[in-house]
Amino acid sequence: MGAGVVRKDRGRGRRRRTQPMAEINVTPFVDVMLVLLIVFMVAAPMLTVGVPLELPRTAAQPVPSEQEEPLTVSITAEGPLVVMTTEVPEDELITRLQSVAQERQSQRIYLRAAGDLPYARVMQVMGALNAAGFHDIVLVTDSGGPRMDG
Repeated sequence: MGAGVVRKDRGRGRRRRTQPMAEINVTPFVDVMLVLLIVFMVAAPMLTVGVPLELPRTAAQPVPSEQEEPLTVSITAEGPLVVMTTEVPEDELITRLQSVAQERQSQRIYLRAAGDLPYARVMQVMGALNAAGFHDIVLVTDSGGPRMDG
C-alpha cells in the first residue's frame, strides 16, 4: 500500500538487487481526509441546539463564548421546556438541572424563549433555574432589534 520493491538490472550476468521504493502514496490519505471533511461539513449545523423558536430581537451585544458547550433551556410557544434537545417535564426541571450543574465547570445557563410568551411564564422558568443553582442566566435573543436612544 505505501511501499513497494523496485528491481534494477545492472547487466546480464549479475545478481538482481532489490531496493525499497522511497515514495509515499498519499492518495488514500487524501481520500480519507476528504470524506472526513464532508462528514464534518454535514454534521456541524446539526450540533447547534435544534429547538426552533421565534426569538425576540434586541440591540444587545453578544455574550463572549465559553470553553465548554453552553447549557441551554428553551421554552417553546406551545409550552414544553427543552433542556438542550431533550423535552423535560416542568416538575423535573430543577432536579435535572441540579444533576447537570454538578458536572459542569461554568454556572452560566442560556434561556431561550419564544417572543410571544407571557412575561410571567419566562420569569417562572428563570426562578426555577435560580432554584437549581444557576445564578448566571443569559437571555438569548436575535440581533437587529430596535435601539432605545434616550
